[in-house]
Amino acid sequence: MPIRGPAWAPIDTKTFAAAVRAHWGVENRLHWVLDVVFHDDLARLRSLNGPQNMAVVKHMAMNLVRNPKDKHSLKVRRKLANLNPDYLETLIRQTASLT
Repeated sequence: MPIRGPAWAPIDTKTFAAAVRAHWGVENRLHWVLDVVFHDDLARLRSLNGPQNMAVVKHMAMNLVRNPKDKHSLKVRRKLANLNPDYLETLIRQTASLT
């Protein structure tokens, strides 16, 4: 029996499986990184515009940290950017890495 979609249109199992994989791809690529690298679950921002503002800043930082094609992990890149102003500048300017 085919799986039914939101408009009750039949969806084959391959399409359904692709949708599930796409969802988990977003979860693994975005939310997991925010939780592990940026400790998003520990954030105390809960009121007014604080959570939305920090989400934008974290997404921008994540994109900057993710972009270099070196062998460092995201966590190491984030720490290097914190400890080395020159490395931080290379991330922001999107130039060749110093490490």
